[in-house]
Amino acid sequence: MLQKAPKEEYSRADVRRQFGISERQLRSWERRRLIPPAKTYSFSDLIAIRTIVKLREKRVPAPRIGQVVDSLRRKLDWITEPLSELSIVSDGRKIAVRVAGQQMEALTGQILFDFDAAELGGVKEFPDNKGARNRMRESESWFQKGLELEETGAPAAQAIEAYRTALEMNPGAAGALVNLGTIYYRLKKFEEAEKHYVQAIVADPSYPLAEFNLGNLYDERGRAQEAADHYRRALELNPAYADAHFNLALLAERSGDALKAVFHWKTYLKLDSSGQWAEIARRQLDRLRESTVIRSR
Repeated sequence: MLQKAPKEEYSRADVRRQFGISERQLRSWERRRLIPPAKTYSFSDLIAIRTIVKLREKRVPAPRIGQVVDSLRRKLDWITEPLSELSIVSDGRKIAVRVAGQQMEALTGQILFDFDAAELGGVKEFPDNKGARNRMRESESWFQKGLELEETGAPAAQAIEAYRTALEMNPGAAGALVNLGTIYYRLKKFEEAEKHYVQAIVADPSYPLAEFNLGNLYDERGRAQEAADHYRRALELNPAYADAHFNLALLAERSGDALKAVFHWKTYLKLDSSGQWAEIARRQLDRLRESTVIRSR
């Protein structure tokens, strides 16, 4: 199941299921203005929610996330939605953001030469370089243009050009790299797809979609072990990634590991219990249970 171009709206139930969060958590983040109060969410909102989830996994309190968002909006006046437009990570102590190819402490603007080092060395501020700010703005604009072209069914060449232009402005734009990889996958240009997925993982090692899509590519090419490795990596980054469990269940069935397949089908259904794919999961689970019972007689 290769991820398709992002759809325009996601229900609250979609979001809760995808990230394994509660309605209470969603409402709390809305009250703190980390995400907008809404009945449905956009693709950009999903990116912001993913960032919040990753920060909370590192035990960063929601109030501190709010402080980071306010600080970044003040310091980077060309960024309107830091949680969806920037790569923000934490080691549990510091919160870092990547801007113009440099990793910086999100609250102070100090450059982090070594994210884990106690001694930061020299201190610099967020770049005031107008050219750098303009490049970031243009990169995001071209990325959004690429999404629009994909969503409206424009020729693939036009979307490719938009994403490539986004990368010219910001070579570390992981979203553009993943979407280029997906376009090339659909065109069956597998070497190009692999190259872009790998580059996306290098640009953003915390991006589960890049791992998942690379797993899909290796599965398609008959490289089952490598596919499984990347699906598991996607789950390390996002334990609520239901589609990774779905594909791991299929791989387990093909390898004859019924117990592992049952585990992944059950886990998938806990994360996503409705819709077409859930029905497939239930059928596969019932078939495995039945065959196990027959063999045990």
